[in-house]
This record gives sequence, structure tokens and C-alpha cells, in this order.
Amino acid sequence: MRISDDDFDFTWKTFELMFFNGHNLILWTIPLFLAILLRLITHKFHHQLIFPAYFIIIPIIFYTVVFASRTDLAELRRTGWLFDMGASAKEPWYTFYHYFDFGLISYSALWSTLPTQFALLFFNILHPPLNVPALAVSLNIDVDTNQELVAHGYSNLLAGFIGTVPNYLVYVNTLLFYRVGGDNRIAGFLLAIATAVLLVIGSGPIAFIPVMVVGSLIFVLGIDLVKEALWDNRYRVTRFEYITIVSIMVCMTVWDFVVGVLFGIIVCCFFFVVQNSQLRSIRAIYTGDLAISAVRRPSLQRAYIREVSKQTTILRLQGFLFFGTITYVEESIRNLLEAPYWHQRPIQFLVVDLSLVGGIDMSAAEAFVRIHRLLESKRVTLVFCGFSADSAVGRALRSVEVLGARGVELFGTFSDAMEWTENAYLRAWFQSQKIEVSSSTLSVPARPSSNLEYSHLVGSFVKSPRRSHIRDVGDRTIATEFSTQLQPDFDTEPIHTISKAFSSYGNIDPQLFQPISKYLERISIPEGHILWNCDDPADGMYIIESGVLRAVYQFANPAQHFEESMVAGTIAGEMSALSDSPRNATVVAEAPSVLWKLSNENIKRLQVEEPELSRVFMQLVLKAAKLDYDILLSAIASRQ
Repeated sequence: MRISDDDFDFTWKTFELMFFNGHNLILWTIPLFLAILLRLITHKFHHQLIFPAYFIIIPIIFYTVVFASRTDLAELRRTGWLFDMGASAKEPWYTFYHYFDFGLISYSALWSTLPTQFALLFFNILHPPLNVPALAVSLNIDVDTNQELVAHGYSNLLAGFIGTVPNYLVYVNTLLFYRVGGDNRIAGFLLAIATAVLLVIGSGPIAFIPVMVVGSLIFVLGIDLVKEALWDNRYRVTRFEYITIVSIMVCMTVWDFVVGVLFGIIVCCFFFVVQNSQLRSIRAIYTGDLAISAVRRPSLQRAYIREVSKQTTILRLQGFLFFGTITYVEESIRNLLEAPYWHQRPIQFLVVDLSLVGGIDMSAAEAFVRIHRLLESKRVTLVFCGFSADSAVGRALRSVEVLGARGVELFGTFSDAMEWTENAYLRAWFQSQKIEVSSSTLSVPARPSSNLEYSHLVGSFVKSPRRSHIRDVGDRTIATEFSTQLQPDFDTEPIHTISKAFSSYGNIDPQLFQPISKYLERISIPEGHILWNCDDPADGMYIIESGVLRAVYQFANPAQHFEESMVAGTIAGEMSALSDSPRNATVVAEAPSVLWKLSNENIKRLQVEEPELSRVFMQLVLKAAKLDYDILLSAIASRQ
């Protein structure tokens, strides 16, 4: 059975030639039987010499039968039992160099075959990244693909200089060589020597190799590869991946390797889109009361923020956003703005966290244009965070003019975005009450900039559920602070600051707390003043009367750090002072600040001289510290 590669085609004539011609049927069934027999032997015995010994025994038996039957070798070559090399067997190996005559080059032929040359160049570059990892998996060894690519490049460069064919890593040959023990440099060196000897001798010895030896070898490798691809992977891969494997095998068998690779690339791209479109790009969706920013605020303001932040909806996205995944995101946002969800939970801010998003295509960016238009109709502010304007995500959104549009804000981190929305809620309530805001009444960190117009937050409360909710919550929380200020007992410092810091944690008796003033020291610090550095010994705790402090936490990775702001009406350094341990952060004045310091010495004096006051005060401090650190840990965890 002799069919050239160019003439082979899956037709009925070919089928008849292979299965209904007795001679041809014997030619390929004997190698198949020998391959199956070898697999049965190696299934029970696993010695490395079985494989080469088996293929040495086959030609010995073959020639024993031939010599015993006195069969003519020329007849065996004519009938397909031996390879017929023809006249090429007598030609020396260097004959092809005689064809290197640059004067006979047809440049028109070079130009007409240029697409084929580029295709060959492409697949010559492509086969190492395909075959090397496949060999690593099949052989269960670790292979450096970069090193193999460099070696492949050098070998091709050398092949070009000496005028031979480019290097190609034949998967099946390499796999066979490793499985019979060629897994070291000595084996590779011996193989190179044997190849050089065959090069000098020529192709003459091939004419004495039985075809069944090569045929059974091909069947063995084919059975192994089919078993590895189809049988071993039946439970390892997904259904889509299994369909891809089968389709590539069929395509390569019916057509050729090049068509199979191109078909595989197309099918993989198709299934990639299908699979990723089924994944949910929304990692989490929740309201702002579950993600308070890492800003220490007075207890009443924090209670107010925790309640009104239910009007903030947080959408944390992940993966790559494209036309297959953005549809679900857009539908989810539409559901938030439609009844009955809108009537139950009206939204003031929609915070979209894109820190885990790898990229956005044009269709997804245009979807955010529609989302912004929809939010603007409901007077909902769209707040982006987790990326910069110069990043890939930022450039994609900027190209459709979403960033910078009215009602759209951008912050680098999720914490900054939440901090900004909380400041907006606070300013909205104070402005709605027409209260003159002083630095001690409302101190906000200066890091997140704000250009939001508060008119839609501050306007009439009539028939506005969102504004009514802000007013009602503010009346129950922040407003009580001002009613307390009107009482003469709370009008003086430091009682007023203590009441502001701890009133929501317990009853502040002005008579009980009156003696505490002699233990507190009032100090003023300018902007940029370092109150303490990380690992400094604790010298006491501080109650902030006015201004803003910023704590910077450093972690094992120098590139990572976390910042926490502390505004008027909060405490700083309480845990390290009470535990007498080193400071765990560096604290800097973000604005000119007035502090009340309770030193370690005065803490001991307070415990001795005013035990009841000390007990109540320390209990309030621990309650506030516990809540502050819960929020801090939650904010740090939200960055992951």
C-alpha cells in the first residue's frame, strides 16, 4: 500500500484500498497487532529495556522467516514489506548542496510562495510553546520553556548558516526517546553521534528496515497519544475542553497539522468567550453600612454614617469585562434602580470597585455610558475606584468620556471612595440644617478631593425618601450632640470633647468626669507634625478636640501600607498606651490640631486617685477602641 501524502484523501476508494484489499489489510493489521501486544506487555512489565528489545526482536524474527522461505528482498520491497529507497540510497548526504546556485533563484517563485513562507515561520515559532509544555506534562518533569526557546533560536540560526532545514521539536520522537531511558545528556550525546554516523553512511540502511517495525512504532505512539488525550483526560477537563480536544484531533487527521492548529485556535477562542460569558463578573454586591471607611469619627457621626450608608450600594467586579460579561452587570444595576428594590432601598451612591478587573473592552466601556445615563436620570452618583485614570481600565473609560462626566467620581482605592461618600453624607446633613460647620464640628480628611454638588442631597425633604432618611437619621444621632452642647455642664473643655467621643457608648455624667481635667494636658500641633513614629514607646493616649490625624501602617511588604484618619471627637494611641506596648503606626497631623493628652503617668494617678472615674473612663475607651479596630481590620481586609 503506497499512497503519497499529497494524494492521500478520505474517499471511498481509499477506504476500499485499506480494508477490502487483502494484501494491504495484512500490511497495516500486523503492525497494529504488534503495537497492541507491546502495550499488553508494558502494562504488566515496566522495565525501560522492554521497548527497545521488542523492536530489535521484530526484525530478527522477520528476517528469520524471510531467509527460511528464501524470499527475494527486491520482491519484498516491491510489495511493501521493506522500504524502497530507490536511487536516493546511492547518493551521498551532501548532494543537496549542489542545488545551491543563487544564479538560478526565481524571485517570482519566492514572491508567490511568500504566504507559505510566513506560515512556516509562524509555526516554526509556535511549535516550541506547544510541544515543550506538552512534553513536560507527558513526562511529568519541569521544563524551562524560555530556555528551550533560546536553544531553538540558536539551532535555527545555525541551520540557516549551513543551509539545512530549520529545527523542529518532534513531539512523538522526543517522547519515545525519553520513555526508553534517554533522559540525560549522555543519551542525547550518543544519539547525536549515531545521527552523524547515519548522515555519513546515507539512507541505504533504511532499505533493510521492515515496514512493520516503523508501522508498529507509529501505532504504539498513536495509541499512547490518543489514550493520553481522550481517555486520561475524560474526567480532568471540562466538557468544552474535551470537545476542543476531539475536534482538533479530527481536524488534524482529516486535513493536516497546520489546519488543525488554526482550527484549534479558533475553537479555543470561541469556547473562551462562551465560558467566560457564563462567569459572573460581580464578585460581591452589598450596601455601604457593611463597609465603613477607615476613618475614626465621633460615635454619633459614626452611628449616623452607618445608617445613611444603606443608601450606598457597592458593586465589586472581577475578571475581564467584555460583551459577554458586562450584560449581567448592566442588568444587575438596572434591577437596583427599578421597583420594588428602589422603593425598599433607594440609592444615593453606586460605588463600582474595579481593582480586580484586568481590562475592559470597547463594548463594556460603552455599557458604562448607558449605566451612567441611567444613574443620572435617578440622580445617583457613580463612584469608580480601584484604578487610576492612566491605567488600561482608566483609558478605556476615558475613551468613551465616562470619566470626568457630571455625576462621576474616581478614587484610587476603595477606602478613599467610601470615605468620600461618608463625608458627602455628613456635609449634606449639616448644610440641610444650616448649621455653621467648624473644624471641631465636622473635620474631614483632606486626601479624597470632592467636587460634588450637594443640591440633590440637601434640597426639600418633601416626597424625597432619600433626603427624608438622611434627615431622620441625623435628628436621631448628630442632632443630639448639639442638644448636649446647650447644657452648661457640657459646654466646657475637655468635658465637651469627651462627651463627643463617648456619648454613644454610655452615659457621660459631668459630675463624675469633672476631675478628669486635671489629668489631661491640652496641646496644639501644626500640620505635618509627627506625633509618634512606629515602634516608639507609648507615652499616653490622645483625645482629639479639633483637626485631623493620619496613621500610616506599614506591613512586611514595603510596597503595601494602609492609612487611617482620625478626626475631632476620637481617640488615638489608646491600645498601645493601655497595654504599654510600642506604637504600631506612624501618626502625623494632617491639619493643625488640638489634642488632650492623658500620659501613662496620669493614667496611673487616675487609677489610684479616682478609681470609679478610671473604671468608667477605661470602659468607654475600650468600647470605642474595639469598634475602631473592628472597622480598621474590615477596611484592611476589603483591600484583598
